[in-house]
Amino acid sequence: MTDAPQRQLSTVERAYQLARSGTCRSVEDIRRQLTIERYESVQAHLSGASIKRDLIALCKAAAAAR
Repeated sequence: MTDAPQRQLSTVERAYQLARSGTCRSVEDIRRQLTIERYESVQAHLSGASIKRDLIALCKAAAAAR
C-alpha cells in the first residue's frame, strides 16, 4: 500500500470516468452524479457540444457492452 495522497479527478476526468462506467445513461445523469459528489461548476464544464457528444457516445458504448 502506498502513502501517496489520492488526487481528486477533475470534473471533466470524472465525467468521462462515469460515462465509461455504464452507471450513467446520459449527460444529465453524469451532471446529477457530479453534483452529488460535490464537483464544482458542473454545468460550465459539461456545456460544450464536443464534450456532450463524447459523453453520449461513451454512455452508449458502455450500455452496449453490458
